[in-house]
Amino acid sequence: MGKVTGFKEFERKDESYTAVQERVGHYKEFTVPLSEAEITEQGSRCMDCGIPFCHSGCPLGNLIPDFNHMVHQGEWQKASWILHSTNNFPEFTGRLCPAPCEKACVLGIIADPISIENIEKNIVERAFAEGWIKPQPPKVRTGKTVAVVGSGPAGLAAAQQLNRAGHTVTVFERDNAIGGLLRYGIPNFKMEKEIIDRRVAILEAEGITFKVNTNVGVNYSIEDLKAFDSIVLCGGATERRSLPTPGADADGVVQAMDFLTQQTKVVFGEKIENQVMATGKDVIVIGGGDTGSDCVGTSNRHGAKSVTNFEIMPKPPVGRSESTPWPFWPLQLKTSSSHKEGVERNWLINTKEFIKDANGKLIALKTVNVEWKMVPGQRPELIEIEGSEKTWPCDLALLALGFTGPEKNLAEQLGLETDFRSNYKANNYQTNVPNIFTAGDMRRGQSLIVWAISEGREAAREVDLYLMGTTNLPTKEGGDLPPL
Repeated sequence: MGKVTGFKEFERKDESYTAVQERVGHYKEFTVPLSEAEITEQGSRCMDCGIPFCHSGCPLGNLIPDFNHMVHQGEWQKASWILHSTNNFPEFTGRLCPAPCEKACVLGIIADPISIENIEKNIVERAFAEGWIKPQPPKVRTGKTVAVVGSGPAGLAAAQQLNRAGHTVTVFERDNAIGGLLRYGIPNFKMEKEIIDRRVAILEAEGITFKVNTNVGVNYSIEDLKAFDSIVLCGGATERRSLPTPGADADGVVQAMDFLTQQTKVVFGEKIENQVMATGKDVIVIGGGDTGSDCVGTSNRHGAKSVTNFEIMPKPPVGRSESTPWPFWPLQLKTSSSHKEGVERNWLINTKEFIKDANGKLIALKTVNVEWKMVPGQRPELIEIEGSEKTWPCDLALLALGFTGPEKNLAEQLGLETDFRSNYKANNYQTNVPNIFTAGDMRRGQSLIVWAISEGREAAREVDLYLMGTTNLPTKEGGDLPPL
């Protein structure tokens, strides 16, 4: 694939960013795209691997060497067809996926891997610009109705696949706009929401019905939901993890997702009473993942006095850890664009107390340094280092600690079984109630966008099989490409 000697001739190139001083003044995307010639060169780097491990690295099973080869040849429309054959929404993954495919790239053993994610983004953006992405409504309707609860990537993928199979699909979203965490959990500077809107317009034109401000089991009855022939639950893992730490009830200790959601709504003109602002404050973000990084970027855009990040785990190595060799997902230090905008990062640190004043307002955090004791066959033990206590000035503490699992209300109302982590139990995406299926984070726990799309696609196939007794929907486990 690509150019036979391309990986020897061309070095990896990634998109650059606009200057920090410029980009922290707005909430728009700030990447500087590569030229068409540069993207073509990047596609030319793809090797003719005997076994393309990128396939197995990608949860969707994307046909990566195939679309890279089309880019190398200048066949952009064919590249788009190949890309969309396995991925409903490459404009999402091309911006937000951590690219496990690149970590499994064979070239990555000896050099920088292929810039798969950026090539993917450029293919889909070219496709939208050229008008190649058009609604594909089904030619025949089956008469079967399907309710999809949740409009994140899993729900949207399931809805599109089921609609294309000819079923009449309704998507229910409890928030005021479609997208789930894509909409309000991801800051606009990482993905502008017009990217979601243009895809939703395609889905609507294909015949999918969307109902917003509709919270199933609250303002939409369970009995009405049960009237559908099948139900797909894609509500995500939205139970937020907190800290059982003294003073956690202080005014100024805020869940990261509340902070991020408020800001995105403000960007789109909504008025938020008592919006949490980082302006002029000493901000401490607790949690070192992507959500923590998003809080750092948003705090800097608010004009925080200082931004500090705490992580209880050790600092990862800059290169691959020996414990995660190629082609596995590496234990490796990640420095995001938000980190580069200004933050003091701290590892192996644990919050012991949120200190508040007489009025209950947060004024400081008390911490202790820690280390992890590892004993084979036993759970890691957290040990505090004596004499390492420290007090940090803090007006705003953002808890970016991830999620413990899905909410239980739907499972309880529908009589569904859950596991010890509260995930909805399913066998081939089918719950203990035969016509109810589940996919995405609600089934597997907190995970990646690319996994959510994969889950939605695979669940849709199982629903179609349940409803019709047979299915032509594709699966990453094997199957033919759709016709060109």
